[in-house]
Amino acid sequence: MKIPLEPPPGLSGDDTTFAAHDRWADGSNVRFRLGRPETIGGWERLMRESLTGVCRAVFPWTDNKGVLDIAFGTHSKLQLWRGGSLFDITPAAGFTPGAIDGAGSAGYGTGAYGTGGYGLPSETDYFPLTWSFGAWGEQLLASPRNQTIFAWTNDPAQPAKALTGAPARVTNMLVAPLNGGYQVFALGCNEEVSGTFNPLCIRHSSIRKNEEWTTSASGSTAREYILTGGGRIVAGRMCGPCLLVWTGDALFLGTFVGALNQPWRFDRVGRNCGLIGPNAAVVVGQTAFWVSPDRQFYSYALGGQAEPVPCPIRRDFAEELAASQGDKVVASSNAEFSEVRFDYPDRRDGYENSRYLAVAVNGPDAGAWHRGVMARTAFVDAGPSAYPIGATYDGAVFLHERGRSADGGSFGWFIETADSYLDPEATMLVRGLWPDFKDQVGPVIVEVAGRLHPQAPEQAVAAVAMAPGDAKADLLTSGRLFRVKFSGESAPTGCRIGAPTFDVAQAGRL
Repeated sequence: MKIPLEPPPGLSGDDTTFAAHDRWADGSNVRFRLGRPETIGGWERLMRESLTGVCRAVFPWTDNKGVLDIAFGTHSKLQLWRGGSLFDITPAAGFTPGAIDGAGSAGYGTGAYGTGGYGLPSETDYFPLTWSFGAWGEQLLASPRNQTIFAWTNDPAQPAKALTGAPARVTNMLVAPLNGGYQVFALGCNEEVSGTFNPLCIRHSSIRKNEEWTTSASGSTAREYILTGGGRIVAGRMCGPCLLVWTGDALFLGTFVGALNQPWRFDRVGRNCGLIGPNAAVVVGQTAFWVSPDRQFYSYALGGQAEPVPCPIRRDFAEELAASQGDKVVASSNAEFSEVRFDYPDRRDGYENSRYLAVAVNGPDAGAWHRGVMARTAFVDAGPSAYPIGATYDGAVFLHERGRSADGGSFGWFIETADSYLDPEATMLVRGLWPDFKDQVGPVIVEVAGRLHPQAPEQAVAAVAMAPGDAKADLLTSGRLFRVKFSGESAPTGCRIGAPTFDVAQAGRL
């Protein structure tokens, strides 16, 4: 009897054996494309030199001559890559190095909960230092969390300098294109008149004048807004022509209305769906994806409302996310595969980002989740760089989806099914497998384990290593339910798994 293995795309690891029947249950570093699993691409170092400090943000952009620049914000430095060289453009004045780890509070994660009164700013930093970046033409604007905004004027020999007129303390910064011009937004900042820091205050510069922040100046289009609802602003993102602003509890939509006294209008479009950390949101097209403080995944499309994103492998993420380190969660996109990725710190590995979850958000595999073990403290999609860029805790910077190895070394991958019945009424003997592999590089280990019922121990496990071009794997194991696993770890490594077919025979009825 010949039985093909054809589970639908996506991991479904949070369910029971019966509920996850005929599904992929677990995996690492294997994504789904056109309905079939395949290993992710490899990575290669961007440069041999390492960054100074722990990187929390990567920002690529091009200058007016088309030269690619990449900014890196670490807990202690602002650095720039250009033309294969690394430059230190850390501000000489006004910048203070920050913490690597979150100090946390009595409750889950970081934030105002348990640190002073709810809705009031903390007197001390209890979070890892993160950065927000934006391009003002060819120039770089950079803001370390809870410090001012700095501008770098495209000269690698010169450090960034404090942006004249900008608030002294800014939670998150972004640049908003506006009818051919630009405005700089300070989200969570000092109020203009009192100078008091207000975690719900939003201020923006005049159009095309990033050093004009005074609302009373003649002809100024700078303005100030105060969000309602309490809590604190965490971050903001541009979404099409609109501005999304997250607090720890809610989502606000900023719309340009053009009124002289109030150019922008901010409306709350979601409750109980705030943002866990400043890097935990990403926009793909005109849809935002993010992680909330209660470890749920959400999406918001312009014109709609904030909605939970179903995740059938969420349990590990929710239970194992390292306490007090939620500010380290990084959301990024991968346009080549229509994916959104979330790197996070798993307490089983320590306090630093060590694993990721990813979901296809468009195309035939939309809704299919996968995950992996990979330590990246910062990650950003390709464009204008040719490949996605990721940074590690020790300062290495890699180009991803490039090659089939981990910078020349091996990396591990696997994918396995849930226990599945071949015949509910009979025990079966699995005798072999005809592979259906494409683009195989390195050996693929095929493992089949059987058991008599869901609570029974696994019987003898049959495993065999298949080299590229092998016609058949000889296996011998029996049971009523079977778990199948494919894995590899070589340099290079990789495989696309089609519909491998098992040679089975009935062994008896139960």
